[in-house]
Amino acid sequence: MNLLTINCRCKSTNAASTFNPLTWRNSTFIGRKVTGLIDVQRVLPTGLWSKSKVYAKRKPARKLERTGEEVSIPSSSVDDNAQDVKMNSSDSSPKNRLINISSRSSVLQACIITSGLIAALGVIIRQVSHVASIEGLPVIDCTSEVSFSFEMRQLQLITGLVVLISSSRFLLLKLWPDFAESSEAANRQVLTSLQPIDYALVAFLPGISEELLFRGALIPLLGFNWASVMLTAAIFGILHLGGGRKYSFAIWASFVGLAYGYATIESSSVVVPMASHALNNLVGGILWRYQSMNLENGEDQK
Repeated sequence: MNLLTINCRCKSTNAASTFNPLTWRNSTFIGRKVTGLIDVQRVLPTGLWSKSKVYAKRKPARKLERTGEEVSIPSSSVDDNAQDVKMNSSDSSPKNRLINISSRSSVLQACIITSGLIAALGVIIRQVSHVASIEGLPVIDCTSEVSFSFEMRQLQLITGLVVLISSSRFLLLKLWPDFAESSEAANRQVLTSLQPIDYALVAFLPGISEELLFRGALIPLLGFNWASVMLTAAIFGILHLGGGRKYSFAIWASFVGLAYGYATIESSSVVVPMASHALNNLVGGILWRYQSMNLENGEDQK
């Protein structure tokens, strides 16, 4: 067992400005325990004492970065010489914002399972509607059917939808802060952990499955008219709430649903909204990744 003794000598000043040494005070360390440490701050250099307190306050910051949990530091414990170390939980920069980011495996698994269930539901509704129409059972409207054919005119519709929706989204991100915040939260939660090759998967699977259900199954069931298009678009928008997305994002999704519904009626083919939806998802994901990389590089240079 090691025994270390620190002698701390202190001086006081009387009225006659004479220095009277006080008694020696012993502080003993036994092993790693302190048994009577007195006035250590007076004998340690000021810089060393401040640095030790700064280091103590940086530990919660490192814990915050590793675990993603919020750590609060009482304001009364902040030293005047350590004001450069701050825990600003209200920092709005993407790099410091605390967002629940899903892992790559969980995102891909959820995408595959959810898309499969949505596609299966769409196929079931289409089959039930077809059988009901053949047997003469009472259904809303099963006379109009959406085909999977593809023509050059449909390619023009796909191109127009991609340009319209992608450019509209770009403008809204610049002009509508609430929509930009909702989109950023959703994209960071889902896309942050993905590899570039994964973007095609998470873009095409939801685009195909959602259009198969909403425009490929519900519109033929409800009827080839604007009433069914608006109803399915409203349902489509409401289901896009959650995951950091607010009502502004639901309004945007409803507008997108109207555009896809129009394209379905105009082309009589579910391929048009499927391809448009998937390509718009892919364009949005690639642009978000590009902007995020530029933002991180700019912050690193600072």
